[in-house]
Amino acid sequence: MTTLTREEIVRGLAENRESPNGAVRNAHAEALAGAAETSGDRALFREALDNLINAYLYSSESSRMLVPFARLLQEYDKDPGAFSHWDAHSLFWQFKWVATAISDSPGIPLESATGWLDEMERRYRIAGYSERPVREAELWLADAIGEDERAERAFRRWLAAERDDMSDCRACELNGQGQYAVLHGDDTEALELWKPVLDGDLTCAEEPHRLLATSLLPLLRLGRADEARSHHLRGYRMARGNESLLPSVGKHIEFCALTGNEPRGLEILAEHAAHVAPLANLDDRLAFHGAILVLLRRLRELGHGRTPAVSYEGRPRTVDELYEVLYAGCLDIARQFDARNGTTRFSDRFLAQVGREPLLAELPLGVRSAALPQTASAPLPASPGPGPALTAAAFTELVERARRARDLGHPGTDALWAEVAVRLDALPEADPLVRTDLADQQALAAGRRGAEEAPELLSAVRDGYRALGVAERAALAELRLAGVAAQSGAAPTEVRALLRVALRSAEALDTAEPLRARRIALVELSAIRMESYLRSVETPDAGDHHDHHGELAAALTDFVAAHEGTLADLVAEAEEMLGRVALTQGDPERAVPLLAASGARAALAGRPWQAVDPLVLRAGVLMTLERPEEAEAAARSALEHAAEVTDAETQGVVRLTLADILLQRGDAAVESAEHALAAAHWFDQAGLTADGGAHARLLLARAYAGDGRSAEAAEVLQSALADLLEHGDQQAVSVREFLGDLLRRLNEPRPAAEQYLLAAEVTKGWEDPRPQAGLAHSAADTLSDAGLAVEAAAAYERALELHRLTGEVPVAEVRILRSLAWLGLREEVTATAVSAARKRMEEAAEVLEAALAAEPAAPELRSELAQTWHQLAQVLDRHVNTNEQSYEAADEDEENDKDDGDQDLADAGAEPAARLSPAEVDGLRLEEIELWDRASRVYAELGPDHLRDRFQCLNNAAWTEQERGDADAGAARVTALIDEARALPEDAVPDWLLPSAERLLAQLNDRD
Repeated sequence: MTTLTREEIVRGLAENRESPNGAVRNAHAEALAGAAETSGDRALFREALDNLINAYLYSSESSRMLVPFARLLQEYDKDPGAFSHWDAHSLFWQFKWVATAISDSPGIPLESATGWLDEMERRYRIAGYSERPVREAELWLADAIGEDERAERAFRRWLAAERDDMSDCRACELNGQGQYAVLHGDDTEALELWKPVLDGDLTCAEEPHRLLATSLLPLLRLGRADEARSHHLRGYRMARGNESLLPSVGKHIEFCALTGNEPRGLEILAEHAAHVAPLANLDDRLAFHGAILVLLRRLRELGHGRTPAVSYEGRPRTVDELYEVLYAGCLDIARQFDARNGTTRFSDRFLAQVGREPLLAELPLGVRSAALPQTASAPLPASPGPGPALTAAAFTELVERARRARDLGHPGTDALWAEVAVRLDALPEADPLVRTDLADQQALAAGRRGAEEAPELLSAVRDGYRALGVAERAALAELRLAGVAAQSGAAPTEVRALLRVALRSAEALDTAEPLRARRIALVELSAIRMESYLRSVETPDAGDHHDHHGELAAALTDFVAAHEGTLADLVAEAEEMLGRVALTQGDPERAVPLLAASGARAALAGRPWQAVDPLVLRAGVLMTLERPEEAEAAARSALEHAAEVTDAETQGVVRLTLADILLQRGDAAVESAEHALAAAHWFDQAGLTADGGAHARLLLARAYAGDGRSAEAAEVLQSALADLLEHGDQQAVSVREFLGDLLRRLNEPRPAAEQYLLAAEVTKGWEDPRPQAGLAHSAADTLSDAGLAVEAAAAYERALELHRLTGEVPVAEVRILRSLAWLGLREEVTATAVSAARKRMEEAAEVLEAALAAEPAAPELRSELAQTWHQLAQVLDRHVNTNEQSYEAADEDEENDKDDGDQDLADAGAEPAARLSPAEVDGLRLEEIELWDRASRVYAELGPDHLRDRFQCLNNAAWTEQERGDADAGAARVTALIDEARALPEDAVPDWLLPSAERLLAQLNDRD
């Protein structure tokens, strides 16, 4: 084994602290601790033990911290003086982690666990710390062993004890207090306690991550489903992939299982497949695997026991197999705890968890999830079933309801006839007319789906009705035969012949037949609709389509005039067609009243579902005409009328339309999100997840973003990203840019930059370089935020090149030049780097001066020029300050180097930076002052909106005067501003200005 040097161990510890949490970091930390112990350097060994304890804590192996902690405690007892104040504080802080780890380790006898708690109490008392952390640890140990009265006493003493340096942060304490309330059945109290954490007022390294997960079930139990959905989207994003938060990940899986989101739960499980293993921390294992078991049990109940789950111990497992192995493992762990504690508490709680029933049958989450695979073991879709036999009267009433629904065209017709079909088989004798009606419904369904047998079925229905003497139904069947022929692509002559037959059948009806006029009108309207289609088939390349549209509009207008007072629903249908023809002819203004009339007429005719399509279309047309208030009213009316619509796609379209209108309104993001969420759900139900569902999720993400819910927006958008990218380059660029913006808001600069760069790649072939320039600029900014200076510089250079190609955006060009200037100073502030930065700033000023020559009064250009001078002064100031700091550091090094020959050798090859002479420093300071004065004058001319910028320039100039030894000049600047402000009307002076200026003047005078 190679022995590590001290320097290698120190470097390794620094690297290990920055490594991702998990088994790899732990193994490295263990090796470093072993090497440090071998080195004989006790201080280094203590540092390595402390690092190992921290590595274990933030992983699934937290129970393993006991050994290194005990070793570190021994080191403390041997020589407390070797521990600095901070080292000792850290050691006592870690006592709390150990107390939890001991309580959570069933292999440690109860006597030892109690002994460690007593030891913690003794040491805290001697060190002068509050008993608050001790009582908290006692609470959870007492709860685990079933000593509820002791737990309650500990809880009260915990709250009563003073907070001090050893107390957990407020966020973590509120977590525990709320969990104790949940154990006592008080979800309301828990959520009230958690509110400051969940609202973001109190945070820490693991909060609100854990509480967002812990709050899910209490929220559901209280009926606060919307908040639960939000906490899931935010919380899972925070917990995903974090090994120390596996119990929280498990809570998100369990939440999915209990809200009808089993597919989503299965996806989360797959994302954490590597962690579905026999975890070293048994308490975490019980929590994580126990939550997974809730999902697996639900999947089994839904008939998906044979569906592949994830691997366990190196072997792929089905849902059934994984359930069995995890259940056995968890039950064994629970019994280990019970055996140690002398109770059945762990087993009882585990069994209660696994047996939980769903809290909601269905809670749409907004994120895209793949449907569960269809398997042989999956149950068939629900059907009415035979049920109890109906009486003859009840069956007759059911048939009459089905017929009324059929005659009205009600959306629930199919469901009623499906029930008739089931009940019919239970009757000893069936009315032939009922059987024919049922055959009619089945033939109609076949025609809708374009089945080959549809004509044969319709012919049989027609013959059946004729045999029974129901001529009006036979006439309707004749018309449907013509429609099926047109749908199947039959020759126009054949379709027209069938229409003539249908018309003769309708006209041949007895004049006393109430439906005669309706049947004739229906044939007329169908012929009008089909004739337009047939002509387009006959003359596909002709240029007379506009004539076809005109003839169609004329025929429909005549139809409306002829039947306006009698057949309201057919007239409504004709008016909708007229509206669509008007749109085809490029006349939206004419379409709007026609569509409105169609919707109103359908509603008055008792067919509100028929009003939905024209109203949705009208809403969209009104938005194009920039009449948003009318559009919103139309969309809301459509949603109201859609109450009885059973078609999932139509429901999705209605909600998506209203959501889009509300989002564009600008002040209704919350309601827009509600409708977009519902739209996504309906499109999923319709099997249109990749189309309408993707659009709805994009809109939902935009609504969430508009409401300040960036994490939820990003989660929804990323789930639908693959679908959205399939909808053309324009949308791909827009979506990636939007996602980049969201990730940037969430302080995730690297993935944000990736999205900008991917979007820019799509735009490379576009004629207009501006989109690519903007994306490259955004990518550069985020790469810079991520600390990737080289990559950021390359992106800035590319954006600069593209902006210059357009010749239209000097402000963007200038901001890139300034960013490049500062980027060059990030690593070190040398004379060369400052010179390059100055060149960039001066180049930016030249660009602006050239633009101002063409447009001298442009306020944005003048402001940017002032900002450029301001920043150039800051660059020079950075140079001066760095120079002075190097003097101080050099003096310290000279003292240290007398006792550190090794450091002399290490630095022997380094070339010292050239120092500025006093004259050079003074010259730079004078230039800074002149630049700030110049910028300040421009800001003054630009008015009150730039007062803060002006004050900042004045502040900087004043302090620089002070540094030059001319305190009076700096004070004079500030005094002049104060006098100017006092001379203005009171309402013209911002509240902050005079107090800030007077405070600055006092500080300058104090330094004088």
